[in-house]
Amino acid sequence: MRLFYDEQYWTQVNDGDERAFEIFKRHYTFRKWRCRNGKNGKRMAGPGETIVLLGKDHKALFIWKKQKYSQDGQTGINCAVFRNENKELLSSDLLDQAEKIALNRWPGERLFTYVNARKIESTNPGYCFKANGWRQCGISKARKLILLEKII
Repeated sequence: MRLFYDEQYWTQVNDGDERAFEIFKRHYTFRKWRCRNGKNGKRMAGPGETIVLLGKDHKALFIWKKQKYSQDGQTGINCAVFRNENKELLSSDLLDQAEKIALNRWPGERLFTYVNARKIESTNPGYCFKANGWRQCGISKARKLILLEKII
């Protein structure tokens, strides 16, 4: 099923939102952040400027992150997490809406993401990104992740 053009699926929530955290726990990048007070928190995005998006049905999560520093020298806005558990909505439609939200906040920025082909079921890793005009621009050195980007 496709979203209608004017139907907004995403709601912006705070990093640590309980509903978003439940989805994040099922994403392959999941790890708990340790809070400054020593307790385990429910942070998902880590340091930097972020946008945390939760689907209106609580079945999808998207996290954009603008870091001040990147170990591998990547610049722009990083799609740190994207998980769609709604079997009726196309991930490419959800990605399209999430891109518009990010570019509204950070106009003219390069968008990029990493895909771990070993941790996903798809035979075409990053397919929903590629369907939205993203292109493969490399492989990360440390963990051999597929690097995809979209330049608007």
